[in-house]
Amino acid sequence: MWLLLKNVLFTLLVPGTVAVFVPLFAFRHGGLAWAPRAAPALVLLGIGAAIYFWCLWDFAIAGRGTPAPIDPPKQLVVRGLYRVSRNPMYVGVLAVIAGWALLFGEWSIAAYGAAVWLAFTLFVLGYEEPHLERVFGAAYTDYCARVGRWWTFRRS
Repeated sequence: MWLLLKNVLFTLLVPGTVAVFVPLFAFRHGGLAWAPRAAPALVLLGIGAAIYFWCLWDFAIAGRGTPAPIDPPKQLVVRGLYRVSRNPMYVGVLAVIAGWALLFGEWSIAAYGAAVWLAFTLFVLGYEEPHLERVFGAAYTDYCARVGRWWTFRRS
């Protein structure tokens, strides 16, 4: 129960802020763009949310941890979407931001998404990958050789 609470709290505070609160409340927009782009926008929002929650499940069940750097998984998670991306949660968050940008027809939200991607990349390169290599050693190095940072189409 405690693990569930920690995952819900982190999700509300971090991805919830980055992918929902900021795009919806920090940017001016004229409302929903119920145009031909609405359907693909809703698909992006749904796929992004599904990616994030699938990965959250795998972190909790297989890794016995959370996405929070202060309470990471105890086991290296390489199942589910982690077979095709080393960072699918980030991909999911970026898909949600792209969905909002498309739904509202706002370049400012798209630019925000690009800035978020840059921040994710710097965090992954500067902290996450070196940390995971120290913690999981050869298992993580082998995993990196099989799976791309953002997306890969090779089978592991």
